Amino acid sequence: MTAKILIYGAAGYTGKLIAERARQTGLAFEIAGRDEAKVAALARQLGVAYRVFGVEDDAALRAGLEGVTAVLNCAGPFARTARPMMAACIAVGAHYLDITAEFKVYALAEEWSQRAADAGVMLLPGVGWDVVPSDCLASYVAAKVDQPQRLRMALQVAGSVSRGSANSVAEILAVGQLARADGVIVTKPDAAPAQFDFGDGDVDCFPLSFGDLVTTWKSTSIPNIEMFVHVKGDGFPSGDLAAMPDGPSAEERDAHRASVVAKVTGADGSVFRARIDTVNGYSYTPLSAVEAARRVLGGEHRAGFQTPATLFGMAFAESITGTTITDLPPGIA
Repeated sequence: MTAKILIYGAAGYTGKLIAERARQTGLAFEIAGRDEAKVAALARQLGVAYRVFGVEDDAALRAGLEGVTAVLNCAGPFARTARPMMAACIAVGAHYLDITAEFKVYALAEEWSQRAADAGVMLLPGVGWDVVPSDCLASYVAAKVDQPQRLRMALQVAGSVSRGSANSVAEILAVGQLARADGVIVTKPDAAPAQFDFGDGDVDCFPLSFGDLVTTWKSTSIPNIEMFVHVKGDGFPSGDLAAMPDGPSAEERDAHRASVVAKVTGADGSVFRARIDTVNGYSYTPLSAVEAARRVLGGEHRAGFQTPATLFGMAFAESITGTTITDLPPGIA
């Protein structure tokens, strides 16, 4: 049986970018989704085979995964698709990858890690932006201090977002304000904003419960973790999401790069800061997701819940074109 990836949700905005990148690189893949007209049209354009199924029917879902090595789930909101897709992957023995930032998906992957390991299946959510850059940056800064105890990390969102991302943001907001304290996820309804410098001076960043609260703990064992976001310009939409365009144009993506800043504090009080700069998140995700899929098809996988840094190493993010890590002055912890 030929090893291949099944890109599910390929007819969506980011899914299509990923499928086009997979075709350009010669990845062995098929595409799938629930809308036959859209999936068939994309399959004809790319010259690949396609499958049509939803995630509501367990039997149909398992049948839809027959013969694939791994699934790359691009269908959001992932709070609705990840659970049935992970369960089906574990049942049929296919590795699971996705591109979400939704906290609940990572918590589920962590919860089901042993279940997946017993089946020889890997759960690797977060092979796009933000988690690839943030996970690798967290691992990078953690190695710079003795016994890292606290990590504060902020993402900068610039330019417009896709309709799918806007729906995922609603899922992220729905879990409330969370942080990790002494290794445990806790609620922090009174979490205060913090300032981070993305290269043009300090800006206000607001607490948000990204999946990094799970991935960074897995990758670094830092017991105290807080996540923030800075929205630059018109990053988050308002009004009727259904009326939004699918996502930013190529010109818009080229005009807005993305950044993550991390600040770690060691047991002795020492502080280290660094920033990772990448191409726009919607341009980065096809590059990193397809590269992750290529590596998984090549045999780089480990059963159970994994993160980009635990599986591929902290250098994985910088292996993506246009990505650099810059050390920053320590600042204040």
